[in-house]
Amino acid sequence: MKLWLLGMFISGKRQFKKRYSIMHKNTWVLSHLLPGNKELGCKWIQKRKMKVDGSIHMYKVRLVIQGFRQKEGIYFFDTYAPVAKISTIRVMLALTTTHNLLVHQMDVKTTFLNGNLDEEIYMKQPEDFVMPGNEHNVFKLKKALYGLKQAPKQWHKKFDDFVLSNGFSLNQADKCVCVYVENLILLAKEL
Repeated sequence: MKLWLLGMFISGKRQFKKRYSIMHKNTWVLSHLLPGNKELGCKWIQKRKMKVDGSIHMYKVRLVIQGFRQKEGIYFFDTYAPVAKISTIRVMLALTTTHNLLVHQMDVKTTFLNGNLDEEIYMKQPEDFVMPGNEHNVFKLKKALYGLKQAPKQWHKKFDDFVLSNGFSLNQADKCVCVYVENLILLAKEL
């Protein structure tokens, strides 16, 4: 336990940056809870990410909303988010060897904080973010958070909009040829 607390203290600066990224991405706005609406709770989840040798690589923190309290038709209408088929990924990798292409895989940081929400969702103010003088107000979410049922769908929609606006078109056989959840695989002659 003492080692965990020491690690949390040492990585506090990184955690602060992670928490700040939520504010920086314009994730929510302080609001009064409108009549007929309910706010969802949230919790800071902290975990250790380990190296292969068993030592601690880093400490991670993320704000998770209580999406399990969402009711379909009120808080969300659709949760579907496409995932690349493994057969498509295999074909793409085979094409890279045939045509001598480069492959680059990457992870999107704070993935779900990029997806805009279509529904009105209110959340209790998280610990350490309670606004002085506004303790009874809530946050109206503008962006998706981890735990929301529609978060993967909203992120994928944002990604599709970006890709389409940059001249790409969607493959009709597999709508996310290069996307697998929040990881990307890029194939090109030059990167």
